[in-house]
Amino acid sequence: MLLIGGCITLFFLILLARVFWIQMLERDYWQAEAAKQRAHTSVIKAVRGSIKDRNGKVLASDVPAYTVVVNPEMIAALGIGEEVITGLHKLLGKPEDELKKLVEAKDKNGKYLKNREIRNEGWKIDKELRDQVNGFIETLKKEHSTLETGVGLIREQKRYYPQQTLAAQILGYTDRDGKAVMGLEKYFDKQLTGVNGKLLYQSDGKGIKLPESKDTYQPVINGSNIKLTIDSTIQYYIEQAMQKAYEEYKPKSITVIAADPNTMEILGMANMPTFNPNEFWNYASNPGVFFNHAIQARFEPGSTFKIVTLAGAVEENVFDPDATFVSGSIRIKGYGKPLYDQKRSGYGRITFLEGVKRSSNVAFVKLGYEMLGPDRLLNFVDAFGFNDPTGIDLPGEISGVVNPTPNNAAENATIAYGHGKVLVTPIQQLTAMAAIANGGKLMVPHAVKEMTNPNTGNTTITQPEVVRQVISKESARETGSYLEQVVADQVAGTGRHAYIEGYRVAGKTGTAIKPDGKGGYNRNKVLSSFLGYAPANNPKIVVYVVIDEPVYATGGGAAAGPVFKEIVSSVLPYMGVPKVTTGDKSNTSLSPKNSSVPQRSTPDLTGKSLQEARKLLIDQGIDFEVVGYGKDVVRQYPESEALLAAGQRIYLISEQDDQASIPNLRGQSLRDALEVLTLLKVAVSVEGEGYITSQTEAILHGKRLVQLKLNPLNTYGEDLPVSAAQ
Repeated sequence: MLLIGGCITLFFLILLARVFWIQMLERDYWQAEAAKQRAHTSVIKAVRGSIKDRNGKVLASDVPAYTVVVNPEMIAALGIGEEVITGLHKLLGKPEDELKKLVEAKDKNGKYLKNREIRNEGWKIDKELRDQVNGFIETLKKEHSTLETGVGLIREQKRYYPQQTLAAQILGYTDRDGKAVMGLEKYFDKQLTGVNGKLLYQSDGKGIKLPESKDTYQPVINGSNIKLTIDSTIQYYIEQAMQKAYEEYKPKSITVIAADPNTMEILGMANMPTFNPNEFWNYASNPGVFFNHAIQARFEPGSTFKIVTLAGAVEENVFDPDATFVSGSIRIKGYGKPLYDQKRSGYGRITFLEGVKRSSNVAFVKLGYEMLGPDRLLNFVDAFGFNDPTGIDLPGEISGVVNPTPNNAAENATIAYGHGKVLVTPIQQLTAMAAIANGGKLMVPHAVKEMTNPNTGNTTITQPEVVRQVISKESARETGSYLEQVVADQVAGTGRHAYIEGYRVAGKTGTAIKPDGKGGYNRNKVLSSFLGYAPANNPKIVVYVVIDEPVYATGGGAAAGPVFKEIVSSVLPYMGVPKVTTGDKSNTSLSPKNSSVPQRSTPDLTGKSLQEARKLLIDQGIDFEVVGYGKDVVRQYPESEALLAAGQRIYLISEQDDQASIPNLRGQSLRDALEVLTLLKVAVSVEGEGYITSQTEAILHGKRLVQLKLNPLNTYGEDLPVSAAQ
């Protein structure tokens, strides 16, 4: 008993000593360990900022997403493995052998695991597919009389692009982990991402928050919201026109950029082929779709580069439109071979203005190499920004390179017409043309209109930025008048396919023969382009169209000109720019040269397919608009054989009158609007006089009503001011 008592006493003494050691000598260490166990952190996810177009339409935002998970342990206990594998295979499309590995997953000790995510097919699925998975789970519960099935869903967030392929290369995308990969998403990732918030609190062993918990809260900082200069409607017009050209010419790629030349806000930018950022993983075999040619491609531009030579010659007072030269070919001192026009036999002795309209290489060699001289020409090339990036707020922009060898006659001469030692980017070309359109100011293009911090409410607005005055306002206006004749002259003008009745268009075509990689050129491969702006007397939009290797090596006038025309024909009425008639004395360039021929009559289009009617009207240079979504023309206005006034539009009605949507009538005369709306059996109310500047739809006594507001043109035949047009 003494031994047992002594052992017990010794045990308690040791226990007391250990308690003293822990509580007194190791007090700080164990208090810190206890604090670690009590402390918990709850992360509050920051919301990634949205991206919207200039009118507030959402282009990219975070939306709820759901990830499918399975519990192998529970599925095995219920014995429903085969049912789960078969059901999820049908819903998610994931191979059954891969599902089997997940459903039967075990740890190193051979025990079933408790949680496995089904990637990638079941990862961050949308609401529609989530509802189908929930339906499958409920079916399993009923069939097996159980509350748990081993199949579940975890709510998460994912990036969603509601406009699908629209402006894909501008927006870029984030991968399934939320990492920004390209485009604006990557360029402004820091601003869009924000900072996660934290809640620090104390809890007991079961995770229940302690009453005396000392909480620490770090507020969440949500990502900034971005509003772009892009107009999704204009972007849609661009991509629709590109799609038709892509199907017709089957090129390697097509690039189109549109901007407001007065502010250099990018109104639209697209490349084709393109991709859907919601399904970026489907394009792994074609990585070229992620390439933004508009700012990352560099090429010999061909004749669209002649705008620099022309502007420089006008600025230096060496361009005499009435002076003459012999076209066809030219020999320059220091180079043994002649340089040729596209038509090697030439056009005989012609004026320099006709040389501009016919895009004569000889004319521009004389202007740029002989009259201006290499040094002055290169000064204008630098002034227009071709050796520097434009500074556009998009990632990956590269610069053009115009760097001929000094004293090399051939290299310096061919620069005058855009060949040889001249490489440019589409955005540089557009910016240079915009400088001519806006009165000689080279400006920085930008795609971001404003950025708003939702945490503070502060908004940063991108202001127009002028780099420098390249040429005088008078020289810009004069240069524009010559470029307008390139389009208006339906005999000599290479840009005649871009002519739009009722609008004054200035532009320049380009057909650059591509290098063959062996020091020469392959005439079977060309880069066709058109660069222009409208209205020429009061520019609202500048557009550059580039088609890389169209079939049959189709030239820029024939291939790219109609694309420009289709885009601008839709955009100007949408912007509220009214058409003007040849009755305006100030509008001397509206009608094409040699247009004293009788008025054209309306072709009979009723019964034809829309595709056939569209092609016929484009070929004849007649403006038109499709009303409805049918495949064939049901009715038309004006009717067949009616005489068309200059600038008058043909309306193709492709659905029954009571089903057709109301067309965009802005810029049209009241007479035409009333005729069309009468055909559609729509009531009309009119306010004002002149041309239609806005329209609204309403329902009156169960019938459709269109309210039209009109404004007159001013006495000088100029377009309506923006405030009135809107």
